[in-house]
This record gives sequence, C-alpha cells and structure tokens, in this order.
Amino acid sequence: MILGAGLALLAAMCNAIAAGLQQRASLLIDARHRVAEAPGGALTTRYLPVLRQVRWLLRHPVWWLGWVFNTLGTLVQAVALRFGSVAQVQPLLTTQLVFDLPLSARNSRRRPLPRDWLSVIAICAGVIVFLAVPGAAPTQGAADREAVLLALAVSAVVVVLLVALAAGRSATARAAVIGVAAGICNANTAVLLKLTTTDLADRGVAATARDWPGYSVAVGTALGVLLAQQAYAAGSLAVAVAAMTVTNPVVSTLLGRLTFDVPTRGGAGALAALAIALLLMSLGAVGLAHSPTVRGSPRPVSG
Repeated sequence: MILGAGLALLAAMCNAIAAGLQQRASLLIDARHRVAEAPGGALTTRYLPVLRQVRWLLRHPVWWLGWVFNTLGTLVQAVALRFGSVAQVQPLLTTQLVFDLPLSARNSRRRPLPRDWLSVIAICAGVIVFLAVPGAAPTQGAADREAVLLALAVSAVVVVLLVALAAGRSATARAAVIGVAAGICNANTAVLLKLTTTDLADRGVAATARDWPGYSVAVGTALGVLLAQQAYAAGSLAVAVAAMTVTNPVVSTLLGRLTFDVPTRGGAGALAALAIALLLMSLGAVGLAHSPTVRGSPRPVSG
C-alpha cells in the first residue's frame, strides 16, 4: 500500500503540472483564435465548443508539454493501481492542488495565504486518516466485470446528461458541470486502468491486446482530456479543478467498492473514517481551488 500511495502522490504532482500547462495553452488559443459560436452550428461544437480549438491546440508546444506530463501522470497512476486498489489510489490524487499551490505562487509572485495553508493541512489530515485507519481504504480485490460494464454504462449516461446540461450556462456553471463530468470519466478510466494492469501482469501482452479494457482506457483517457480541456476553457480554472478533484475520489471510492470484490474491514468505524477523510480532502481541495494564490496567475494572451 505504501508504494501505491507514493506513486499516487507522484501522479498527482504530474497532473498539477499538466493542468497548469493545458490551462495556459487553452487561454493562449482562446485569445488568439476566439471564434463566435454561430447559431445552429454543429451539434458537437455546440455542446463541446473546445472542439473548435483542437487543431490550434495540437499545434501549440505548451499544450504538447502538458500532454507529456498528463501522459506521465497516467502511466505512474497505472503503476500505482497495480500495487493498490482504485479506492486506495484515486482519493490521493486530491493532493494535486497541494502541488498546484507552490507552482501558482511562483507564477503569480504571491505568497500563500493562511487560508491556503489551512487547506493544505485539511488535505494532508484527510490523507493521514485515509491511510492510517484500518479498513478506510479498501484493499485489493478481483473485479466483477459485469458490475464494471454496468458502472460504465451508467456513467456514460450521466456524462452525456451533464454535457447537455452545461450548454448555454454561465462560464462558472459550465466549468463546474463539465468538471464533474471529467471527474466521473477519470474515475471510470482508473477502474479500466486497474483491469488493464492486472491483465498485463497476470495474462501477458497478447491476452491484454485481445481484451476490451485496454482499448476502453484509450477512449476514456481521450474523453477525460477533452472534457477537462473544455472545463478549463470555460474560464474558471478554480471551479473546474475543484469539481474534477472532488468528483474523482468520491466516484472512485464508490466504484472501487461496487465493482471489485474487496473485503469489508472495520465496519461502521472504517466507513466513518473514510467519510471524514474524503470530507477533509474535499474541503481542502475546494479551498485551494478558490484561493487567490492558485487562481492568481495572470491570464496569458501571448506565447
């Protein structure tokens, strides 16, 4: 479990760097190539207007650098999931915002505020409770593939409904709703990553290549990146990151318990500890996401 936790923290750091770089690229592209949304435009660009930016993003080196760190974070996360369960690894990714703080403070040339440190303490306390209380983090268990498929289907419907709900809303509401959709997508991708790494270790490359989870990881990852980019492009990084960072561990914990045959230990005490840990991490994440230090980096308009 310790190795899985350490790798999850490393993945969170990579994700923090990637989020900052992708937000910067999105703002650069939005400033240079702002295109008014024409009435009656294509259905896909109506609900996911970031698709209009894709060709420009693919030409921007800052976006590609963010993609490199995002890919590295995904690979480290995959290794972490090999040594730990989905419900163990994913909540630790909340610490992404702890790594965001020094990066944002440096970029904005601001010192972290006392409220920032309180948020950091809340996240760290949540992590300590999560790791220290026996049974709070479910241990390894075999996946129930029928349950996984059902969870994927339900999640897909929810994501589609959220994307439709976000259309025509204010920038803040769009960032929040699309951020939740991205968090759900990332949580499901973690489940698929767990299945894929287990296949690779237990059955080999050939068997994994003939199975569906690995291909589903590619689809889930691409969709997660697209939704995250759309949430960033809405203009409120704080709201987008908070929505994604809180949704991911909560949904991951539910999926980890519902789709894997994990032993239940600790009873009501363990569940209470889990709820307290998730609450502390969520409060800390929301606090940091709305901090002037984290949000204070100037919006770039040129490369």
